[in-house]
Amino acid sequence: MALTGRTALLAALGSIPVGILAPSWTGMLVVNAPLSLAILCDYALAAPVRTLRFTRTGDTTVRLGDAADVHLTVTNPSGRPLRALLRDAWPPSSWLPGTEQAASRHTLEVPAGERRRVTTVLRPTRRGDHHSERITIRSYGPLGLAARQGAHKVPWTVRVLPPFASRKHLPSRLARLRELDGRTSVLIRGQGTEFDSLRDYVPGDDTRSIDWRATARQTNVAVRTWRPERDRHILIVLDTGRTSAGRVGDVPRLDAAMDAALLLTALASRAGDRIDLLAYDRRVRARVQRRASRDVLPAVVDALAPLEPELVETDARGLGAAALSSAPRRSLLVLLTSLDEAPVEEGLLPVLPQLTQRHTVLVASVADPHIKQMTAARGTVEAVYEAAAGSQAQEQRHRTAEKLRRHGVIVVDATPDELAPALADAYLALKAAGRL
Repeated sequence: MALTGRTALLAALGSIPVGILAPSWTGMLVVNAPLSLAILCDYALAAPVRTLRFTRTGDTTVRLGDAADVHLTVTNPSGRPLRALLRDAWPPSSWLPGTEQAASRHTLEVPAGERRRVTTVLRPTRRGDHHSERITIRSYGPLGLAARQGAHKVPWTVRVLPPFASRKHLPSRLARLRELDGRTSVLIRGQGTEFDSLRDYVPGDDTRSIDWRATARQTNVAVRTWRPERDRHILIVLDTGRTSAGRVGDVPRLDAAMDAALLLTALASRAGDRIDLLAYDRRVRARVQRRASRDVLPAVVDALAPLEPELVETDARGLGAAALSSAPRRSLLVLLTSLDEAPVEEGLLPVLPQLTQRHTVLVASVADPHIKQMTAARGTVEAVYEAAAGSQAQEQRHRTAEKLRRHGVIVVDATPDELAPALADAYLALKAAGRL
């Protein structure tokens, strides 16, 4: 049983005349006995909560930053009308700070034998799977003095997907891809290394593209057209070790790396290439393999949604072995990891030879934009020290990147906002050069 504020108010008002006119146990009994009887009657007339039936419907996936509607249907099989306050509990990260109380509580009235639906609007602030907690319902009597209270467990899961903020760069990169493929409205020769077709020579064509054998078989001069390589294999490897947990700006490094991986996946799938995904620290955390072009992006988004950094040092040898087993043939290996000196020199550099011997390796890393701001600081002693520290950090990253380049690795080092388009541009450059 739960008593309401109305009960407390009536008890307080009744104690005033008792204290003034008849301050005795008899006076208290005269006032509180009818109130207690009214409370018991009100409790008895309240609709029972144990027999209520609940069903859920609504959204099961939502992008981070968007809203998800979860519907809860309450069925009242009893013969009494239900007047209740309902709390639909979810993890704290399911709402923006300060909005949970208003979003999770609902007032409803359900006549006997009928049902009503309430909607809980979630606005998650973290990726991953959000599971519903208990439903707590308080059923009030007709006098509003007492209430029955109970809890029910109605499972529901909403998967919060990465926001994919870099999709705004996709149209411009697709336009560049069409230009490489020679499918733009302007007279641009398709670039690439894979033979496409023959066509008649027009002034301005490169004479090195003339096919003399085909020309000899016909009256017109024929030239070869080319297109970028297709059906190439790309393996995206996400380092989920401790370095990926560091925050750069407002997001963890892992989230910025995910955004870059999603843009590359969307672009490469449109280009006709095959994309696989591997997330690894000391064991495989996520894997996407052998998906069709139309299915690979949703599969990658779904695999990345629950992924979180692990506060352990990445096993570089295990990562290399997992990458080689996932890509038995020559592939473009895109490793999204840190350019910190110690993890690279002690972990990545020893396994690079076996990776570069078989694959084209591209290392992409998230740079801290605050370091660049530090290097420009001047005016005070503290600012000069900050500038010196920022310059030293930048020099260390440049040295580490240069060591990787000497092993034949392509390095992309950019801030969170610039990493995704920079990685897409590096992929298009490799595709135009026929190095996939």
